[in-house]
Amino acid sequence: MSASLVWFRRDLRLADNPALAAALAGAELVVPVFCFDDRLIHGRHSSGARTQFMLESLADLDQALREAGSGLVIRRGDPAAELTALAREVGADTIHASVDAGPFARGRDRSTQRTLRAAGIDLRGHPGVFIVDDLSAIRTGNGGPYTVFTPFYRSWLRAPRRPVSQAPRAMPPLPGSLRRGALPTLSELGLSSQVRSPAHGGTQAAVIAADRFLESLVAGYESGRDDLGDERASRLSPYLHFGCISPRALEAALGDGDGAQAFRRQLCWRDFYAHVLRSFPANATAEHQQRYRGTIGWNDDERLFDAWCEGRTGYPLVDAAMRQLREEGWMHNRARLVVGSFLTKDLGIDWRAGERHFMEMLIDGDEASNNGNWQWIASVGVDPQPVVRRIFNPARQQQRFDPQGIYVRRYVPELRNVPDGQLAEPWTMAPELQRSAGCVIGSDYPQPIVDHASARLATIERYRQAANGAG
Repeated sequence: MSASLVWFRRDLRLADNPALAAALAGAELVVPVFCFDDRLIHGRHSSGARTQFMLESLADLDQALREAGSGLVIRRGDPAAELTALAREVGADTIHASVDAGPFARGRDRSTQRTLRAAGIDLRGHPGVFIVDDLSAIRTGNGGPYTVFTPFYRSWLRAPRRPVSQAPRAMPPLPGSLRRGALPTLSELGLSSQVRSPAHGGTQAAVIAADRFLESLVAGYESGRDDLGDERASRLSPYLHFGCISPRALEAALGDGDGAQAFRRQLCWRDFYAHVLRSFPANATAEHQQRYRGTIGWNDDERLFDAWCEGRTGYPLVDAAMRQLREEGWMHNRARLVVGSFLTKDLGIDWRAGERHFMEMLIDGDEASNNGNWQWIASVGVDPQPVVRRIFNPARQQQRFDPQGIYVRRYVPELRNVPDGQLAEPWTMAPELQRSAGCVIGSDYPQPIVDHASARLATIERYRQAANGAG
């Protein structure tokens, strides 16, 4: 009897899963397996919150597999060794997996493939993590990778799409003698989470969230996606990161209309940053723009960094966003840009410190997107613009995108009675107004830890010197 393994990684679903479909088409026995790799669990981007979301997604996947007549086999250790042993146990000569774009994933697959090949086992890669099957095939007119989003987007729209496939109704049962293994708890993995109320993982939750967005929110997405108070965000990014929902299927379900097209463009950003990191793996730790590598004099003030992490900077929008991150393990995209600009431009702190904090806290923490967005807002990455265009005034951003203070008051309750006119800059309130609002600045809510106008000028000069120094 022919047998294959399906190595699940960032494709934790049955529907529209090309790796699973290929395994079922080519073998009589198909064994689904997930391998806990300590290099990831305790690696550079270790995160208790994201791992808990993954555990919930795996439990959901196992339940779906069981309902189809199969189940998820759990292993822990070096994937090369664990998969080789499992393949030999069930007589499999092929392992199917969805390919990823990051340097760790690609390196892991190369080393695993060498071990498997020596054992006579074939590792076959499939699409499914991104919308376009082969991101490396999207090239500029000169044959190179894209480093500017808009022309990439135009090429991405023209790239071929595979048809969306349905989940299998039934799967071959697992051998009765096979040790399935059990999902560990977060504590058994040696992790804990600082996030208090994250979304739940799994395909069932993903489908509910997707249906809600497609039925109620996508039509107004273009005009309302930056509105912090009346949120139109899909909140699908954690499910896309772990593949609880297929990005290709989501795109296919969008339809037409301005809102759908605006969301399709946001989905393209995810593919774009994966394309960039695949093409420039050094971006994982270094600035894409070489003129800024090692030339910017970053501030290493831990007191300022801690205030930013904890949401006590004295700038209400920044503090609301950072508290949302700690509460939910997620943050509105507009707010991510504001807090990223504040850390790198107002406080002058290295973008890598912000990237690490986000990767620790975010349940949707994705190396390519997180790295790309941090480099974008720090003005050191691809798609470059003049530094001054990416210095965001947090007070003005609040006045524009949360004019009634709905978002700020939700996460910074000590400001709930501050009048709208003073909410973006509460330190400007007269003493008697502070007392009547129950928010004395410096006591109930902090003074601003930096002056934005002065910081803006200092940032412009810092980047000018860095660019000249590199030349």
